[in-house]
Amino acid sequence: MALNSLSLSLQFGKFPDAALHRAALPRHSVARWIRHALQSDAEITVRIVGAEEGQALNRDYRAKDYATNVLTFDYTQAPYVTADLVLCAPVVAKEAQDNQKTLQAHYAHLLVHGTLHAQGYDHETGEEDAEEMEALEIEILAGLGFDNPYR
Repeated sequence: MALNSLSLSLQFGKFPDAALHRAALPRHSVARWIRHALQSDAEITVRIVGAEEGQALNRDYRAKDYATNVLTFDYTQAPYVTADLVLCAPVVAKEAQDNQKTLQAHYAHLLVHGTLHAQGYDHETGEEDAEEMEALEIEILAGLGFDNPYR
């Protein structure tokens, strides 16, 4: 299977335990995970942030005053995907621990999830859409060697 091209910018904000998150996110892995979720060529920025920045972005752009695991800012979907994916490191780490997943497996899931959002998939528009998106995530992650993230 030929994968779509990806121009990737990987950024890390300043936050406690940043080195742990950098180690879990080698650039080649992040690119591989995203490329497997792409249905067209893309330019994507991935930014890993601390709780304060994550909360500010969620508050400012979604009117929800808490840090969330992943935010997707999609600018174009066709013929070329352009998007920013912002992942909040402390939230991702807590969720991984709570769900007994490795940090890397949870990041892979959230990057696939965010990449699908960037292409127009939305699990919040109805049960059928949620099932379609989850099925795609499970299939993509299985192809990457990760377990079903919803178990």
